Amino acid sequence: MVRIIAVLIIFLPGVIGALGIKLMRDAFFSEVYPFLINEVVQFIVGLIMFVGGLAFIGGFIYHRDKKRNLLKEQTKNV
Repeated sequence: MVRIIAVLIIFLPGVIGALGIKLMRDAFFSEVYPFLINEVVQFIVGLIMFVGGLAFIGGFIYHRDKKRNLLKEQTKNV
């Protein structure tokens, strides 16, 4: 049951990111949806959705790897 919830938590931001890409593409080719005002607004909404979905998935993977000690330590070159 827990794994199903985890898959849904990862699946939904992926769908939101994909929808953001579609909105940006449609704005680029001048296909405006009626609930959005014009192409610029549609592109900005799509960009926010894409970046938000990508950031959520990236943060989830980073948090999981950090919790399992899979990250390499960064060394400073002086």
